[in-house]
Amino acid sequence: MLPVHRQSSMPTHYSDDKYHKHNRHSSIKKNANLLFTQKPLPKKLHPSDDTTAYRQQRVVEAFQHAWKGYYEDAFGMDEYQPLTHQGRNWAPGGIGLMIVDSLDTMLLMNLTKEYNEAREWVATKLDFDKNQDVNVFETTIRVLGGLLSAYHLSGNDPVYLEKATDLGNRLLGAFQTESGIPYASVVLSTGLPYKFHVPSSTAEVTTVQLEFKYLSYLTGDPKYWSAAERVMLKLKHMGEQGQTLDGLVPILINPVTGLFDTREIRLGSRGDSYYGNEPSQFLYIGELLSGMPGVVHPKMDHLVCFIAGSFALGATQGLTLAQAPLMTDEDLQVLKMGEEIARTCYEMYNMTATGLASEIVYFNTGAQQQSPDILIQPRDRHNLLRPETLESLFLLHRITGDPIYREWGWQIFESFETHTKLPNGGYAALRDVTQVPPPHDNRMDTFFLAETLKYLYLLFSPDDFVPLDRYVFNSEGHPLPMFQPATR
Repeated sequence: MLPVHRQSSMPTHYSDDKYHKHNRHSSIKKNANLLFTQKPLPKKLHPSDDTTAYRQQRVVEAFQHAWKGYYEDAFGMDEYQPLTHQGRNWAPGGIGLMIVDSLDTMLLMNLTKEYNEAREWVATKLDFDKNQDVNVFETTIRVLGGLLSAYHLSGNDPVYLEKATDLGNRLLGAFQTESGIPYASVVLSTGLPYKFHVPSSTAEVTTVQLEFKYLSYLTGDPKYWSAAERVMLKLKHMGEQGQTLDGLVPILINPVTGLFDTREIRLGSRGDSYYGNEPSQFLYIGELLSGMPGVVHPKMDHLVCFIAGSFALGATQGLTLAQAPLMTDEDLQVLKMGEEIARTCYEMYNMTATGLASEIVYFNTGAQQQSPDILIQPRDRHNLLRPETLESLFLLHRITGDPIYREWGWQIFESFETHTKLPNGGYAALRDVTQVPPPHDNRMDTFFLAETLKYLYLLFSPDDFVPLDRYVFNSEGHPLPMFQPATR
């Protein structure tokens, strides 16, 4: 059995004046010098109690430390390799992956220096005219989504909408298929689909709705909306024809034929999943390898942990329980399911020596009597600084008000600080979460700044800060405002 990571003791009083200063001056005045725009403004930027304010500020400092490493070693490059102090680009000259993915986190944290550095690069250096194929999904959620969120939160800075429109036009080429299903990749310089990457991921082609529809809303041009909507109409038609399993769809779809290329269903990487709750004490999400009900593979990716928060959002429509949303018995069951899955995801952290979750776990279904409930295979012991569990903890805390989610989130943050923080800047992924000290991996993915630290910051922020009944987060954690589209 793997050693259990115990929650560290947490001080209840802090002597550092800077944390108390946040509480004394946390009310927002109308003329406050804020980087971000939110209507209505939150009443406070910082929580009222010292413990939560301290934790929020620690998260800000973690972001600054991560950005310091990237800025000094690889500024302007798409990816950061913190152990070798260098970067790597997706295309010659980069497409702004790390910088654009971080913009809205800087805006929300009110980090003027870091934000000005990033905006200047976007305004003067960001260019999408690159003879390079890129993944449509990743480029949409990270770069297009990041630009659109920065446009809104900055109070409509035109540089972001200009760049977003240019990128959106280049990505549209992937959608020009008879089936309506886009290709997985597109060549940026030509806007033509890169046809060697077939089939497409079902999850990827259906997860670009928010960005393309919001771009149409902002520009008044319906072509982005139409391209994204065509995908959903195609999937709806396939469901009506009986090609799905109770709304669950296989993980791969062919843009040429418009047909599914496999029967496999899962909710981790690349597609959808099925529930499992066998002799293990934990509610988990398994996989249907054959696409048929009844045989659930007891494997769960950390990626699946986002679903706990999604269940909570679906049950309350973004309202908090304190707002007394109208909920049916089914809604209450869905919320309870989200809470139980969140507990499972937390235990994926709590069970390891480092207090950090592995990429994949397996659940003991009773065949291995002497084994623990949650098992980690040697090939799955790595941790990439992923955000999905923290996303759900943030959403569940906002909705339920239960303080346990802040405690779990703080414990995970402290484990990141202990085991992944590098002395001179940056954080590094881990190769093995079951060892102390753990071996590091030479990567700090953009989602660490875009999602992991943002969700931690929001977890320790007041409830009217980016309220869930006014904002929707895209798949990369970029908040976009809810909007009412014009009659189409």
